[in-house]
Amino acid sequence: MTEIKLNANPSPRLTSLSHGGGCGCKIAPGLLADLLKRSTPMAVFPDLLVGNDTADDAAVYRLNDEQAIVATTDFFMPIVDDPYDFGRIAATNALSDVYAMGGKPILALALVGMPINVLPHDVIAAVLKGGESICAEAGIPVAGGHSIDSVEPIYGLAAIGLVHPKRVKRNAAARAGDVLILGKPLGVGVLSAALKKDQLDAAGYAAMIAATTKLNRPGADLAALDAVHALTDVTGFGLLGHTLELSRGAKLTARIRFDDFPWLPGVQAFAKAGVFTGASGRNWTAYGKDIRLASSLHDVAQTLLTDPQTSGGLLVSCAPEAVDEVLAIFRADGFDDAAVIGEMINGESRVEVV
Repeated sequence: MTEIKLNANPSPRLTSLSHGGGCGCKIAPGLLADLLKRSTPMAVFPDLLVGNDTADDAAVYRLNDEQAIVATTDFFMPIVDDPYDFGRIAATNALSDVYAMGGKPILALALVGMPINVLPHDVIAAVLKGGESICAEAGIPVAGGHSIDSVEPIYGLAAIGLVHPKRVKRNAAARAGDVLILGKPLGVGVLSAALKKDQLDAAGYAAMIAATTKLNRPGADLAALDAVHALTDVTGFGLLGHTLELSRGAKLTARIRFDDFPWLPGVQAFAKAGVFTGASGRNWTAYGKDIRLASSLHDVAQTLLTDPQTSGGLLVSCAPEAVDEVLAIFRADGFDDAAVIGEMINGESRVEVV
């Protein structure tokens, strides 16, 4: 079990050096959409199977009839104070985008920005070792990278993977009647906020680390199922934001059930006590107009469902007859919290929470 190391050395707490942590550092979805609209339209590349038109998890480029490259990058500021754990979480999160496209990683490049005159060098080295340990677990090398002297600590990966062109799973291909399955429990942002306030105990920290350092490897096996129609991972925009991406891509309504969501321990109690990140409010401002919350839900439901999920779980949209097989794939890789949370139905591009 990982030990909490909040003040193990005289160096500053990693989380004290950043204005945000983990996927909560993401630019708010509304602002990001506005910035992307201002970009120069992309030229047509016939072998670019997935670009940025549907806010998918990674780019996919076809090499030949049997192979396509999956390319992605993800990096952020510390979500925890232990440098080794920070590196592990950031690496797991970055590799998740490859798995979410149905691919398997083949190599990674490290992206490192550190305040070298503020942090001891052994702390920075521990961050790198944490990332390397996750890449070793995934069976890939950290084959290089780039580093800068930065005001805030930043770490992540550029990850490259492979997938068969016919097995690419996009976030825009859900079908009416599909069942929605979530692979990991929710609440990472809330627990990270509790950690920053010194309110998270050892058991809560261990649960958060276990979830955020668990590789989403089932993605590659799920991609082999024709009955799996769409796939994404739940990260910085929260469960509602990433479910809404499925809805918008498929032009369908996602109906999800609050009582069926898996949660990390203590999350709902913390949220009710006012412990959460500022990213929840930014997320709701960006897409709340397309969300319908049942009147019976308690006041903090909005906060919980917009909570940024650093290194969150896979969200699967599959035919009803594939539910048992999808859950079996998750269970075989130790995802015991994987759960059916809703379905896709005909209707407007929105999310309904009942």
